Amino acid sequence: MYLTQNNLNTKPLKSSLKTIRHLFLFFPVLLIAQSEQNPCLTLTRINDMLQKMHYKPKPMDDSLSVFVYNNFLTKLDENNRLFTEADLEKFKDFKYNIDDFIANKDCSFMDVMHQSYTQVVNRYVQAITNLNTENFPSSSSENIVLSRKSFPYLKNETELQTLYRKRILFTILREISESSSDRDSLAANFKSIYAERRAKVFEKFLCKANNLHLTKEEFTEQFYSVFCSYFDPHSDYFSQKSKSSFFSFISSDNLSFGFYISQNNNDEIFVAEILPGSSAYSSEKIEKNDILLKITHNQTEYIVDCISVEKLFEILNSDAYKTADFTFKKVNGTVYNVTLEKKILKDVQNNVFSFIVKNKDKKFGYIKIPSFYTTFNNGKSSVSQDVAEEVFKLNEEKIDGLIIDLQYNGGGSLEEAIRLSGLFIDIGPIAVMNDKKNKQNTLKDYNRGTIYSGNMVVLVNGLSASASELFANAMQDYQRAIVIGNTTLGKASMQQIFPLENSDNEFIKITLEKFYRITGKSNQYTGLVPDVEIPSLLDDQMPREKSNPSALKSDEIDVKLKYQLFKNQNYSAAIQKSRERIQNAVESKEIESLNTQIKPYFESSFAPITLNFENVFDDVSKINLIWNEVKNYSEKEYPIQIEQNKVDLEYQKYDEFLKTISATRSKALKQNFTLVEAITILTDLRP
Repeated sequence: MYLTQNNLNTKPLKSSLKTIRHLFLFFPVLLIAQSEQNPCLTLTRINDMLQKMHYKPKPMDDSLSVFVYNNFLTKLDENNRLFTEADLEKFKDFKYNIDDFIANKDCSFMDVMHQSYTQVVNRYVQAITNLNTENFPSSSSENIVLSRKSFPYLKNETELQTLYRKRILFTILREISESSSDRDSLAANFKSIYAERRAKVFEKFLCKANNLHLTKEEFTEQFYSVFCSYFDPHSDYFSQKSKSSFFSFISSDNLSFGFYISQNNNDEIFVAEILPGSSAYSSEKIEKNDILLKITHNQTEYIVDCISVEKLFEILNSDAYKTADFTFKKVNGTVYNVTLEKKILKDVQNNVFSFIVKNKDKKFGYIKIPSFYTTFNNGKSSVSQDVAEEVFKLNEEKIDGLIIDLQYNGGGSLEEAIRLSGLFIDIGPIAVMNDKKNKQNTLKDYNRGTIYSGNMVVLVNGLSASASELFANAMQDYQRAIVIGNTTLGKASMQQIFPLENSDNEFIKITLEKFYRITGKSNQYTGLVPDVEIPSLLDDQMPREKSNPSALKSDEIDVKLKYQLFKNQNYSAAIQKSRERIQNAVESKEIESLNTQIKPYFESSFAPITLNFENVFDDVSKINLIWNEVKNYSEKEYPIQIEQNKVDLEYQKYDEFLKTISATRSKALKQNFTLVEAITILTDLRP
């Protein structure tokens, strides 16, 4: 049973700053799977399983038809740049009748939609090709309007052609403007720079356009996924490959080619770390900072500039891609190829780790939990076991308090969340599960004793989800820890994966139960509210559960459970002092100011921009000013004293890889304002 944030989770790029930047550039990505079943037969089987097993099944009626129709079109054409109003006329009878088509086992509408989709993608490819052969202008008196929200569909192909031309010209001018802050230098060399950027932009547009093509199988599988999401955002259809990627997320030992990736300021994917003992390490060719250009698997080439980040991580993480050819470019420009084979390796980046943080004469333990992984699918460790080991190391250091960091932890194993909670409470209920028949099942810690009985602070944010929320709920309800950070994602439901009837390589993830706090309340939809709210950048833009139209709503059940609260008379006073401190903190005002500047870029259309270098440069410069402020704030380091425990320090003496990882983590912690407040709270709690 799994409590995860997303239908398909992938490891994040290493840089937290890059994560913030990518929220500016975020667009939804399509899930690609594999299926060869008859669409109507498969949909009938999916619906039958959902109706029988889903926590809150919905009838297959016109509401389903409208939801699936609208959301499927959004998946296919997320920015309304492919279809026109004229194209959609072919689908006008589908919007309210998909339920009837499926009931009558007539899925010919999907053939019509796939054929039309293929045609509009071909049209898009041809339009870019034609524009590239024309005497493409370097400026125009026309305006372009940008917005985070999709514009209405255009009326016809003529309007589309105009849109494509304006988008490409704007992209060329924007890339020129972003290449330097020296306007005069760019203007003086504009002609040569324009020629270079024009070629690269057209190449990238054409590459991405060609990658929009979907086979019939890929097309139908996306439809299955949207169909499942009508019941709730976390029910989903899995192929063998996407199921493998899902399990990769919740296991700490995975098949790996042996390198971690990140992204530089030019949006290039580069090698950030190489894992000792891996295929990449043994090749003796790959080095840190090498640029990844291309991956070839089974004679299919994936140009890294063209594929989505999700597709890239699917290739790197899924056991469906066990051997592949990689093309890299070194810093000196040398391009080389290498064949790599995946091996089972410890996923250091996704594993629990700890540090010691100091404040004056006090010494506190810090434990980071990236996900709730467990011991299956070749896994050799679990999060509860690993946390117990880290607590043992920290106890040997005589710590005065403990910080558990669940920021960006999207969830994982339900069992691990229960076991982890049991490490810090003596005995008692952790949560209550409620199924579709309103049958309640109290999840308990049956083991007496704890591995740590001192003061605790738990860190959460808007991407702490599901299993993270269950653990944080328990710590808050028992008053075992002070929870600080931001309101969590708001996913309080449990899913399980089942094979689709009569299929060995198709699966369905179904929401079976909701979990409730031991108080009877649920943070489903609303999220867990921390004891102390810490302002953070882009918190309002976090994709929380309540932003999903099909999300299950919050409610409350009647429970009468006995449990013993943690006895610390100072918690209430420490919480109040922290709230007052945060309210008056300089950092709070800085974050509030930055969020005020950022907000319009997510909630409104921008002013029209005339398509010439001067106007685009001015617009880019204005955005860069804000981005530089965000960057400078994100890289601000606080005077936090960070040390390693003696066990890890000894272990890393002769391991340069682990030393590098440790140094990177230590630097990130010094940039964490929430951690600063956690240390101060624990200091307040000590006599």
